[in-house]
Order: sequence, then C-alpha cells, then structure tokens
Amino acid sequence: MQKQMAFVLAGMLWVGIAHAEVMVDAKKNASKTGWESFSTRRLEDLVGFRSADVPLTKFGGRADRREKATGFFHVQRVGGRWWFVGHEGVLFINAGVVAISPHSTYGSKDAFSQLFGDKEKWAAATLDLLRASGFNGCGGWSDQEAIRHAIEPLAYTVSLNLAAGFGKRLGISNQQPGHTGYAGDCIPSLHPDFPAYCETACQHLAAYADDPWCIGYFSDNEMPGNLKMLDNMLALDEANPALSPERRAASDWLRARKGGDNAAGSITDADRKAFLGYVYDTYFRITTAAIRRYDPHHLCLGSRLHGPVKEKSEVWAAAGRYLDAIAMNYYGAWTPRASDLANWYKWSGKPCLITEFYVKGADTPYRNATGAGWIVKTQADRGLFYQNFTLGLLESKTCVGWHWFKYMDNDPEDTTVDPSNRDSNKGIVTIRYEPYTAMLDLMKPINRNLYALADYFDRR
Repeated sequence: MQKQMAFVLAGMLWVGIAHAEVMVDAKKNASKTGWESFSTRRLEDLVGFRSADVPLTKFGGRADRREKATGFFHVQRVGGRWWFVGHEGVLFINAGVVAISPHSTYGSKDAFSQLFGDKEKWAAATLDLLRASGFNGCGGWSDQEAIRHAIEPLAYTVSLNLAAGFGKRLGISNQQPGHTGYAGDCIPSLHPDFPAYCETACQHLAAYADDPWCIGYFSDNEMPGNLKMLDNMLALDEANPALSPERRAASDWLRARKGGDNAAGSITDADRKAFLGYVYDTYFRITTAAIRRYDPHHLCLGSRLHGPVKEKSEVWAAAGRYLDAIAMNYYGAWTPRASDLANWYKWSGKPCLITEFYVKGADTPYRNATGAGWIVKTQADRGLFYQNFTLGLLESKTCVGWHWFKYMDNDPEDTTVDPSNRDSNKGIVTIRYEPYTAMLDLMKPINRNLYALADYFDRR
C-alpha cells in the first residue's frame, strides 16, 4: 500500500498518490453466517482530487455557478451533467436523509421529552445536526411541516401515496414489508375512479405551491413491477366491484392490441412488457396531472421505483414521459452499477434521484433481521459504504442526489410499523437521538465536497 501525500495549498487539500481501496466485510442479511469482502472506494482514494470550500447558498446550492432562475427547484443538464437547479438559479446536488421525523413514543419517548420537549426544538436541533454533517435536504416520509416552518429550514420533499391510498379506499391493498401490496400484485391505475381520487388527494398541495424550500413530490412508494401483471389483472375476481373494472380494462387493452375475444390465449412476453408500460404510463400521466393542477411549480419525482423495476425499460420510458427526475430505491449493489445508471438514463432521458440506500451495523444491539440493506461490522464501515456508494453516483453524471435511509434506528418496541422496520440499525441516530458519530464523520467529507467532487469527475 502506498503512502498518501497531501499538501494544503490556498485552502485546498491536494491528494497525490492515493491509498489502495480498502476491503470492507459485509453480508446481505442476518441469516448469512459468513462475511464477504468488498472493495470500497474512499474520498482519499481519488488521485488528484482537491477538496475545496465551494461557496454555498442558504439552500445548500453552489453559489459560484448559476443558470436561469425560475423561483423553484428544477432539473437541467449543464455541460454533460444533470443537476437540480435551486430557486435562485444555483446548481444543487441533493444529499438528504429519509424519514426525518420525531419519535416520541415507545423507546424514544423519554429521550424526546428530556432533549427537546416539543417538536419545534426537535426540528431546530435535528436540522443543525444534518447541516453540521453536510446534508442539505429531507427525503420521503419526513415531517415536512416541522421542517418547512423551522427558523432555518432544509429543502424537503413530500410523500403522497396516491395509489396506496386509492387501494386502501377500495379495500384491495395490504401491508407488505417496506411497501403497500395490491390484489393480484396489480397497480390500480386503470380503475376509472383513480383520476378523481388523485384530484381530491392532491388538493392540499396548494399549501406548498409557493414554497421555494420544497423540491417536489413522491407519488407513491415501491409499486409492483411484475411482468405477469397482464395475466394477473385478467385473473382478478370479476364479481368483486373493486376489481372488475381493472379486469375489464386489461381485457379491452389486449383485444385492442391483438384483436378478437380469445386474445388472452396468445399472450406473449412482448404483450406483457407493453402492458406493464401501459399501466405505468397511465399511472404517471394521471398522478402528474393531479399534482400539477394544484402545484404547477415543483418537481414530480414519481413512485420511488424499486427491485425488479430497475431492469424494466418500459417503466423507465413511461416515467421519462411525465416526470422531472425519477426516484429509485437502490438496493442489492455494494457499488452503484454503471450499467444500471446508464440504462435508466437511456430508457427515460431523465436524471435519477436515489431515494433509499443504507447498510446496518453489527456493533449495535439489533438483530438486523429486517430491511433490505447490507450488514457490516462497524459504524465506520457504514460510513465507508456511504463514501463508496455516493462516489459512484456522482461519477455517473446522471444522478442529481441521494437520500440515506434513514434518520432514526428501528424501535423494537414499536410493533405498529411495517415488517421491514422492526429491529435494525438504519439510522444516523439511535432511538435516543444519539448520533452515530463514527459514521457521520465519514459521511461529512463527501457531503461537504459535493460540488468539488462533481467538478473532479467532470474533468475526467
């Protein structure tokens, strides 16, 4: 291993000969008995990188580069890289955290009372912690009301759950680990009452329409992407009034595509792919129109795609027709796959926003049996994973930011949450609001160098 040489010149850290990438031990889940070693790139491994204090606006955008200001966040490709552009016209990369919300029940109850006493004090202290660690935004399921009304807010997003709420109203949804499930694993976007439901559900967005701190909206979370959705929808219970409209819509689509009443007997994979794209196209068209009716200014970020959908070009193409940037919950990769990021952009023509990723530490009391993230040995290893993963996202030039999952650890005493959030170390703080300093100390250098790193990769 070669020794790194670093010189401080004019306020910059110049990295000369870099260390070799370290190996971090990890396993995919708690049932695995052995550890697997993964090559892990760190900030100090970037040959020739200069850490610079790029001037920032109060929103966390880079004040040294400006494009046309619209008064609200938008996306734009500048010099080969996609960016968020802040309301003042400055370039912005969103480094955020998911579910920034106070917990004042179960294991967190006493700590909340002792440390904060009320939500206003919690918000001030929490946003200070995030800023001190270089984060500049709040991901899905955050307490956007407490955040936006804080004395010093952070940029935030809003989660809507439109298909999930509609499915619940119809009585055709169910709780699955990490997301809502639907009868037959079918998204209910073809139901004739879905547009009216979305219109009503989006009326409250008028309250955010003029807020420059709002980035945009997630319409849902982790919806199905099964290639068998056409077969499944055709098999829905015709006698159930909540499901029969979807079945008829699928049948009508197939007859129009294939011709004849017996078209279901000759379904091909090409038909299945086309139908999946049609269902998602209908969903994005309806939800985007409803959002923009009440808030024409802020970004439509989609349904937080996940799992097998990352390989479904039809879904990404549909998203690209209606969304500004496409949210993706990205699990299963230690390092972002360059092929994934390239394909998503090729299929959609739009930048992506990674809205979930994380690893869990084995140095906590948790079983770490629930959730999708890897398990590593220490909090420092969690920080190294963050460095490696985000460097890959920045290198792609098509990713406009990321949201770490999540703010607080799972609380084992809270059995009201969904099955994926019961017993794991996912947070940047414990359930007693204690920061994981060893991890945050390694997150901070990336977050503080977002724009210097973008420039570094753009030169290569």
